[in-house]
Amino acid sequence: MSEAAPQLQPADFVVVANRLPVDRTTDTGGAVAWRTSPGGLVTALEPVMQERHGAWVGWPGAPDEALDPFDYDGYHLVPVPLSGQEIEDYYEGFSNGTLWPLYHDVVAKPEYHREWWDAYHAVNERFAEATMRVAGPGATVWVQDYQLQLVPQMLRRRRPDLRIGFFLHIPFPPIELFQQLPWRRQIIEGLLGADIIGFQTPGGAQNFTRITRQRLKLETHREMITLPSGRSARAKAYPISIDAKGFETLAQSRPVQDRARELRHELGDPEVLFLGVDRLDYTKGIYHRLRAYGELVAERVIDPRKAAFLQVATPSRERVEEYKRLRDDVNMLVGRINGDLGDLRRPAITYLHASFPRAELAAMYTAADVCVVTPLRDGMNLVCKEYVACRSGTDGALVLSEFAGAAGELRQAYMINPYDINSMKHGMTLAMNDTVQNKRRRMRALRRQVFTHDIEAWATSFLDDLAAVPATTAGVPRPGVGAPASRTGAQA
Repeated sequence: MSEAAPQLQPADFVVVANRLPVDRTTDTGGAVAWRTSPGGLVTALEPVMQERHGAWVGWPGAPDEALDPFDYDGYHLVPVPLSGQEIEDYYEGFSNGTLWPLYHDVVAKPEYHREWWDAYHAVNERFAEATMRVAGPGATVWVQDYQLQLVPQMLRRRRPDLRIGFFLHIPFPPIELFQQLPWRRQIIEGLLGADIIGFQTPGGAQNFTRITRQRLKLETHREMITLPSGRSARAKAYPISIDAKGFETLAQSRPVQDRARELRHELGDPEVLFLGVDRLDYTKGIYHRLRAYGELVAERVIDPRKAAFLQVATPSRERVEEYKRLRDDVNMLVGRINGDLGDLRRPAITYLHASFPRAELAAMYTAADVCVVTPLRDGMNLVCKEYVACRSGTDGALVLSEFAGAAGELRQAYMINPYDINSMKHGMTLAMNDTVQNKRRRMRALRRQVFTHDIEAWATSFLDDLAAVPATTAGVPRPGVGAPASRTGAQA
């Protein structure tokens, strides 16, 4: 339930993200309410928000809608309106047509349009204004992800008294790719408005530090970047994780255990069940993975009468042309494999293009013998960690791309190169046929990592480091680097 709150009290902890942490629901009588969105970030930060009566700034999810701030479950929600055109240009355009492919190693070709940049700049300004109004004196502000990379500097200019953190949930590319971006300098300066810039992996943090040194000629020493004003910014890796205990508890519940057995039966009670769970995104390597599995079936390494592959592809960015093409390509590949290699009783691949609740995903993880996670590039990838958390019997096997951020932590997975079809085939075969002892040894190590470094540890680590940043006397300027970012001009 939510309560109207026309006047918000200044908050000493503010999260800024593209979306609010709630979804709108409408009951049979037409009454509108809000419910907490699923996802690890909300799970991690909700207790902090409630304890500190914090505020969350974000878009409510519908175009051309202006909502008043309101209270929800012990903290404040501050909606930021977006027009339909801004969603097209800022979100679908610059965020997901320019930054997303560029930051994911140009798996797809980025597009560079000045009107997209103008919308991105304008929306970031609006988020910064909303944050400035709700943040109390000396407040801690944590800005989230690639859609809002200009907000830290915009906030720094307006409110030099704030402690500002930023976390990038996707990869940060090497300079050789990043320098393609016409507005590269503005993005770098935007991020340097933060006291701490968090990345998924040490490689991402090092890429950013290298860019500041080479492009802006700033002095760097390990994680620290010294700005002309004398202020320092810290670029550091904080690998994000999941609510591991929550997933384990859910997986062990009777309804989920019963559903896992039912799922295997619906799939023909296979001796080996392979599972893929992804957003339908070209970075996830779904097409490559299914092609590799199809070849294993065609070569009779895998018998489709004894094995099954369940692939879940959650709909994503359905209006973006690149995603439409991927959807069509995957549909045709699955149809061809099933037409050539399946039979009436059991298809070689069961493909579900749909979203599923957390409990159903936990049942899938519980049912699957082998989870196949093969992104071409991923900031972290939490599916692999969710699968591990659900394997309380220390059975199961994880096939993992070396290009997932999680590969640096989950070293006992069966590692593969998703660009190498033979490597994927070898990894899937080994995971299927390895000894029980080897599988258990690997899974025990994976579970130690996931449960030791869970979502709470991630949030605590970042916020503790941010709290250690020396406070600045309110009203004393603590400027960011360089001049205010230009709206349209590309800079070196």
